[in-house]
Amino acid sequence: MEAAVFILSLIDCCILIFLSVYFIITLSDLECDYINARACCSKLNKWVVPELVGQALATVLMLISMHWFVFLLNLPVAAWNVYRFLNVPMGNMGVFDPTEIHNRGQLKSHMKEAMIKLGFHLLCFFIYLYSMILALIND
Repeated sequence: MEAAVFILSLIDCCILIFLSVYFIITLSDLECDYINARACCSKLNKWVVPELVGQALATVLMLISMHWFVFLLNLPVAAWNVYRFLNVPMGNMGVFDPTEIHNRGQLKSHMKEAMIKLGFHLLCFFIYLYSMILALIND
């Protein structure tokens, strides 16, 4: 059972890593003016909810399997994703809004957030991989 939890978490983490890389590539395309703000924001907003669900799934899996350290490691990122999703200003297209993405350095903050999430997911990937191997050896 414990190995299955970490295998699912590992798969989930791989998906989240690919999403983080996609966010970084799309935001850097906007920064270099390869795509316009509207196209960039519509592409990114499609993946906000799947990212939220993926992070919540990893957090709930760790809670159910009673791996408290990893649960507490995942909880702030999951809470941040929920907070960001629920606090979209009225009238905005989504978390990424084309009219505001160039204002007040939002592009740089979105890029920094995507980089931090990529680092976090890479750290979690190796934690899950180590835990999965440990669980398979112990079974």
